[in-house]
Amino acid sequence: MARDFSRADRVADAVKRILATLIQQEIGDPRVGMVNVNDVVVSRDLAIAKAYITFIGRDDDEKCAEGTIALNKAAGYLRTLLAKQLDLRTTPKLQFFYDKTPIRGQALSSLIDKALFEDQSRHSEQSADDSKNAQPHDND
Repeated sequence: MARDFSRADRVADAVKRILATLIQQEIGDPRVGMVNVNDVVVSRDLAIAKAYITFIGRDDDEKCAEGTIALNKAAGYLRTLLAKQLDLRTTPKLQFFYDKTPIRGQALSSLIDKALFEDQSRHSEQSADDSKNAQPHDND
C-alpha cells in the first residue's frame, strides 16, 4: 500500500504545530505579537522549512514586515527549541514569510457579500415596481 503523505509533509505538519506554540510561548518581542502559522513547506531533503505566517490584529504592512524580520532573526533560537521536540537527525533551517492570503480572502469575501446584498436589493426594488405597475385584466 502506498503512503498517503511524504515524509516532508509529515515533518511540515509537525513543524507547523510546534512552531505555533513556540512562537506564542517563547518569543517575547513586541514586534511579533500574536502570530498565526498558516502553512509550513519543508524541502524534500528536510534542510529548509518555509513558514508562512499572518499577524493577528495588524493591517499595516510595515509593522507586519518588522514582525517577520524579528521572527527571521529569532529563527536560530526557534530551530534549537524545535530540535528538542522533533526526533530528526537534522532540524530544518527556518525561514518566515508574511502571508497575505487570509487578508485577501477576507477582502474578496466582503466584496462578494456586498455584491450579493446590492443584487438582492435591486431584485426587491424591481419586484416592488413590477407589482405597482401591474394592472388587473378586464374580462369582457
